[in-house]
Amino acid sequence: MSVVTNTTTIGAIDLPSRRNTELALLGFAVAIAVFAYANVGLAINGELPSGMLGYGLGLSLLAGVGHVAVRRYAKYADPLLLPLATLLNGVGLAFIWRLDQSERFQALKTFAPAASKQLMYSAVGVALFVAVLLLLKDHRILQRYTYISMVLALFLLVLPMFFPAVNGAKIWISLGPFSIQPGEFAKIIIAIFFSGYLMVKRDALALASRRFMGLYLPRGRDLGPILVVWAISILILVFETDLGTSLLFFGMFVVMLYVATERTSWIVFGLMMSAAGAVGVASFEPHVQQRVTAWLDPFAGWGKEAASEQIAKSLMAFGSGGTLGTGLGQGHSDLIGFAANSDFILATVGEELGLAGMMAFLLIYGLIVERGVRTALAARDPFGKLLAIGLSGAFAIQVFVVAGGVMGLIPLTGMTMPFIAQGGSSVIANWALVGILIRISDTARRPAPAPAPSPDAEMTQVVRP
Repeated sequence: MSVVTNTTTIGAIDLPSRRNTELALLGFAVAIAVFAYANVGLAINGELPSGMLGYGLGLSLLAGVGHVAVRRYAKYADPLLLPLATLLNGVGLAFIWRLDQSERFQALKTFAPAASKQLMYSAVGVALFVAVLLLLKDHRILQRYTYISMVLALFLLVLPMFFPAVNGAKIWISLGPFSIQPGEFAKIIIAIFFSGYLMVKRDALALASRRFMGLYLPRGRDLGPILVVWAISILILVFETDLGTSLLFFGMFVVMLYVATERTSWIVFGLMMSAAGAVGVASFEPHVQQRVTAWLDPFAGWGKEAASEQIAKSLMAFGSGGTLGTGLGQGHSDLIGFAANSDFILATVGEELGLAGMMAFLLIYGLIVERGVRTALAARDPFGKLLAIGLSGAFAIQVFVVAGGVMGLIPLTGMTMPFIAQGGSSVIANWALVGILIRISDTARRPAPAPAPSPDAEMTQVVRP
């Protein structure tokens, strides 16, 4: 005879944190970046670069600092986000250094090596990444600053209007020798505002007044928010001639609105309003007209218009790369000019790594977006879900508009490819974006504590005669 009574478990189940997996993937990412750096040196000069050891140690140090911060402050976070960001950042540094070695660039009086500056900006970005994990103990704290974030985001978006235009667009703030692109930081702050706002208003926005052609049409008074955001995005496009930020701003809001309300009608209205605004602005804004003309026929303005010639040379670079590419350091994408290491650095990837390399890069970007969406699905609170999907959507939209512009699928936007293109504001802001996603992921994956035992619970015991 035996007697078995109830069992009560005190404490949470200790799930694997996958930090060792993250460390192994980080080592792999650093090794790929160092190999790319060495390959460029061998192709150009026939010998290993003299700075390869310093580059490898610097990148390893940044990856190590990021890993220690995640292991210490976000133990249960997704193990893929940090290695993927490190891989893109490291290989991007190798491509920027490859363009620095171009004899055409070095012959220019205005040429200044960019790889060392990009490594410094990457260090600042990792420092901000660590600060996010250290100071942001709970992402739900950001919900308190919903309307403050709206004011701050609008301030950052309006500020470039008071500074001189750079290459036809007012997207920069110049402070002495330094320049900042506030739109890169505004996308994160706007995502915080949208998340807090839609979490409160999503029930009202989800209501439909009538059904038309298979779509649930929203009520007239509920169109107010999307009309305001549409108007702001048009104003940005008109006064700053910044097509990229305008598309990113409005597109991110429509994506988050659809996720919050699950109404397809918002996507339809968003696309219609985006098309109407773009056509309207393109009809009278010269800078936008030039971008559209260059997109429609990039070879028509050969030698006449900078935008048209850049797209034509970019398409030629992609074509010469073929399936497997010409090899690292053996392409001629530097012919594109001053934008070769920023807007058009993807043309270097397409020429020297070919279609296979391009697909690999796009797959890595897709994995970052997928992990962000997975984090949104796993989040336990609606604010975290919306914030994760908003940040992932902003990242995906930026990759699409940059890659689409360089490949000739859509007009050029002037934005930088996340992590791989030259740009201090971009790399710093995207490291902060990854840090917030990791914080949400840690909260979502962290095991919940088991409920406290009832007073009359008994410990399990088996009594045998």
